[in-house]
Amino acid sequence: MVIEVRPATGFEDTAAVLGPRSPDANVCWCLSYRLTSKENQSLVRTARGERVRGLVREDPPPGVLAYDGAEPVGWAAIHPRADTSFAKSRKIPHLDEAAVWSLWCLRVRPGHRGQGISHALVAGAVDFARAAGAPAVEAYPVDNRGAKVDLTMAYVGTRSLFEAAGFTKAAQTSSALNGFPRVLMRLDLNI
Repeated sequence: MVIEVRPATGFEDTAAVLGPRSPDANVCWCLSYRLTSKENQSLVRTARGERVRGLVREDPPPGVLAYDGAEPVGWAAIHPRADTSFAKSRKIPHLDEAAVWSLWCLRVRPGHRGQGISHALVAGAVDFARAAGAPAVEAYPVDNRGAKVDLTMAYVGTRSLFEAAGFTKAAQTSSALNGFPRVLMRLDLNI
């Protein structure tokens, strides 16, 4: 299997990974950290998908997709931190005023998990940010120390996943998911 990671510029492929089976279902669509809390809460059902339809048309798009051949099999949300809720987070610290990008969500479709696609998504997201001129990429995974993470909370990734991609722990956060502390991991791209 050869996985290719490309910017998420097509709605249908993005919806294949993020969208619900029923278009009227009220699911995340990976908007929680991308929008203000007020806007995120105001969008329900099909309006959430329509908001993503608009985001994939923007430059830069809201993330990257992993493909196995022509089939979209994974997603990584990555965008300039200034355009996310991490810009004003009280739980995720700011290290400096650098125009870093945030990588906050990974999703691999059922039937494709356990094949290294998350690793390809992280690498592809970093390449995407680098090509856009990002000085660094931050991620906010759980520090699970090898313990199993509930799939519904695994979207942030694990510390070991990001360490394997060259990220280093830059700070502790006051955030936790599924009982695990989250850490701020950073990869400097100006090397």
